[in-house]
Amino acid sequence: MDRLSVLSPAFWMSVLRWTALLLVLALGVYLLVVFNWSYSDGDRAGYLQKFSRKGWVCKTYEGELAMTTVPGLAPVIWPFSAQMWDEDLAKQINGLLGKKVVLHYREYRYLPSTCFGETAYFVDTVKPAE
Repeated sequence: MDRLSVLSPAFWMSVLRWTALLLVLALGVYLLVVFNWSYSDGDRAGYLQKFSRKGWVCKTYEGELAMTTVPGLAPVIWPFSAQMWDEDLAKQINGLLGKKVVLHYREYRYLPSTCFGETAYFVDTVKPAE
């Protein structure tokens, strides 16, 4: 490679294209890893206090679960997100507002934006508590 070919605009456009392609591939691999391996998962029980769909550009389902340990004490509020692509789950959660429920969740850390949900906790199943 001689000095003139390195200074040509065609060479730098080629470098720019390869760099952009590598960045897109790296982002894709990162998202694949982050969404397929959860940091933790488990169940939470409490009263379903709030559930809404919000956001300016990315509409996500967000909710609050009021967990009480002893009657008379202030409840601990646990914010959660529901999977935004699961409309049936959103309808099921909305139908159980105000009732005692058990939510199964997965915690995903280091998501690149709030377009997927405002919290790290994503609920994937809900059932009424016995």
